[in-house]
Amino acid sequence: MNKQEYTISVFTENQVGLLTRISTVFSRRNINVISLNTSPTEVVSISRFTIVINETEEMVRKISRQIQKLVDVIKVYYNTDEDIIWQELALFKIETKVVSEKVYVERILRQYGATIVCLRNDYTVFSIVGQHEETDSFLKALEPFGIIEFIRSGRVAIIKSSEGFNKKLNSFEEMTSSN
Repeated sequence: MNKQEYTISVFTENQVGLLTRISTVFSRRNINVISLNTSPTEVVSISRFTIVINETEEMVRKISRQIQKLVDVIKVYYNTDEDIIWQELALFKIETKVVSEKVYVERILRQYGATIVCLRNDYTVFSIVGQHEETDSFLKALEPFGIIEFIRSGRVAIIKSSEGFNKKLNSFEEMTSSN
């Protein structure tokens, strides 16, 4: 089986120590996490972990089942890039002098839709939102002009075919209460 990139969405109750228990599932199997993001959801007191790994579908299925068994985990989904809509945020810090003096830099910034986050005399911080490849391309385009600092966020993703987690949570609660 071939490895490919999967996004695992873990919906949980917001409890202390859950990140440690989830990360242990990956470390026991010696699986590297490419990206990790946690955030609240549209359902009060429910959090979402968005985890990106490069693995076989069989391994992702096993990991998802194992995470699903953890206390405080409500539901786990895994998807390929074709099944989701996703983005990441990246911040770039470069010298303000370079931005103001180099016409090429201004063109690059416009081409990638970069926005100014912070403008100071010594440096300027830009942000772009997009997919991994876009961020990498922007990074390569700016490298010749001297990047002081660079960081990218973890992936945030929404499942294309989803009817919304709120509806799924209601169905889930109805099933568990009838058993």
